[in-house]
Amino acid sequence: MTGSTEDYAPHPHIGGRTAALRALAAWRAAAPGAPRVVVLTGDAGSGRSRLLTGFLMLCEPEYRKQLPLDAMGPSTVPPELPPPAVPSAEGLTAAQVLWLIADHFELRATGVEGVYAELAALDEPVTVVVPDVDRAGPVRAAGEPARLVREVLAPLAATETVRLMAEVPRPLAAELVEGLPAGTAQIIDLDEPEWADPDLLVRFAQAALDPEFGAPELPFTVDPAARLALGTAIGRRAGSPLVVQLAVHCALMAPEGFDPADERFLPTSVGSALDLHARRLGTDSQTLRLLLAPLALAEAEGIPVQLWPRLASAVAGHDMSPAIAGGMLLAGPFVQPVEVPGSDADSDGADEGRTLLRLLHPALAEEIRAGLPNVTAAQTQIAMALLEAVPDQDWGKADPYVRDHIAGHTLEAGLLPQLLTDPGLFVHADPVPLRAAVEAVPLKQLGAPARTYLRTAPLLTRTQAPAELRAAFLETAFVEDGLPEYSEAIRERLGLELPWQTLWSLPVAGGVSAVTVGSVPGAEGAAATPVAVLVVPPATPGARPVGAGTEGGESATAVLVHSLVQPGLLDDADLDRIVRPSEEERAAAPLGLSRGGDYLRVWNRADQEVVAALISDTPFTAADLSPDGILLVATERGAKALRIRAAGAGIAS
Repeated sequence: MTGSTEDYAPHPHIGGRTAALRALAAWRAAAPGAPRVVVLTGDAGSGRSRLLTGFLMLCEPEYRKQLPLDAMGPSTVPPELPPPAVPSAEGLTAAQVLWLIADHFELRATGVEGVYAELAALDEPVTVVVPDVDRAGPVRAAGEPARLVREVLAPLAATETVRLMAEVPRPLAAELVEGLPAGTAQIIDLDEPEWADPDLLVRFAQAALDPEFGAPELPFTVDPAARLALGTAIGRRAGSPLVVQLAVHCALMAPEGFDPADERFLPTSVGSALDLHARRLGTDSQTLRLLLAPLALAEAEGIPVQLWPRLASAVAGHDMSPAIAGGMLLAGPFVQPVEVPGSDADSDGADEGRTLLRLLHPALAEEIRAGLPNVTAAQTQIAMALLEAVPDQDWGKADPYVRDHIAGHTLEAGLLPQLLTDPGLFVHADPVPLRAAVEAVPLKQLGAPARTYLRTAPLLTRTQAPAELRAAFLETAFVEDGLPEYSEAIRERLGLELPWQTLWSLPVAGGVSAVTVGSVPGAEGAAATPVAVLVVPPATPGARPVGAGTEGGESATAVLVHSLVQPGLLDDADLDRIVRPSEEERAAAPLGLSRGGDYLRVWNRADQEVVAALISDTPFTAADLSPDGILLVATERGAKALRIRAAGAGIAS
């Protein structure tokens, strides 16, 4: 079934797929009998992204104006309606996709269940289209596409007020619609005969060979008869739009010796495209696959071009630099450069514009990975090579790809827990991919520093703080978790100017409801001892009752007295001798304090400049600031003291 109609023009971006477009248009129109949920699937490279892009053009008012709607089949054109929500899943976590949807519909929910409840309570149905589910997640090995389907898309599909379309890998398609009532959902598999369009492949090949659409002028592209014949042969043999694209790229990028009449070198699959291109250029296919292996194992947008030889050599087990130096004709048809502008404030200029390399399509990565003898071993070699690329083992000097994505490689290699002992990596790595990688490791396999990072990571990602502020978060967190050596390493070894030093942290079951700074005068003219007075639940071990007792004889209030500067309780401190700072002393202090529900700000009185801004994942219950700049903070978990530095801005947890 071709799905083409002679009387109507095809969609100019898609070039065919009429049967699939009819089904999508019926879904968009909520036509009688149309499903509420559509799952678009197919093999990688089947053209599902291209189809969905073309369909979304018909749903966007500005694009509709640019399309020949009058010439297209009426059944393929959806009615003009408000644009749907289109949260692309590429690079995002399941939670991020859900909150994009919540933001689009201006929901007030603060929790996941609240989002679905608000959607279910809507008076009118809403439309959501989720593309690129196969590319979800900041770390490939973390399994985010499956999590997105199970935790977000399946609940959306079950919500009757949501009309959902999602582009999903075939292994997850059936799972998404499982349990839905009959007639609610439809799976459109572009590789099934009902939806396939063989004529599309021929038209696609012929257009890709046409100089009018950007092809170079070669004998088999400028001659219309030769071009049409070659396009027909490529389209007839290719199994998918991606194979057509690869066949054309191979012919156009290395035309020397290419015989358009010799169909032996026209591929039928992604794997044969690699093998035939290597053979035509006089190279064995394994060399080409080893050249491309680092790109098949890469994270995010690709690897920096200068790292390619190092990583290819690591996977191959020998120097691949000569093959890369002379191999761009060999690798070129399968590689796509990505120019990244300089935007990383943490890299000290290391990211001022650079070129990344990635494979042309994820299906190429699947093919190359499937051909590796051992993916885990290959990732181990890449991880070791990335570690060796860190100058002086200083993560602050590392290439942004190395510091931000080594966790993804070590996760797949099974080595991530061993990596998670360096506070420099915690501070300098992008917290989004690092958090995703750490969360993919079973908690029992993580050491204490990694567990501290894991509980702190939500604040790191929430604030999008630069390295200095990430260091401040973690410096405090390590003190809170009883890892002073890690806190000290952040302060002393990383060369960062932190806005404070965490002096101590005291966990208190039941929390601390009030705090105040003060001092106990020394005997016979000795210096006073700075103290922190913490109001705690009466049952707190070591707490002393204060104030009037209840009818049962127990005091309703109790306090702990703690050294303000040093760790340790002062059990023998005389409560009656504690002196609070006077209002005059506080007013004359150089720093002032402002407080909100989940934030504190310390500012210079002289110029009103904020020198430290603290936030917490649990609300602050109390805070006080000593005249000499020691901040005492309480939450539902306990209390801590930070010595505020008078310069620089900061955020702490």
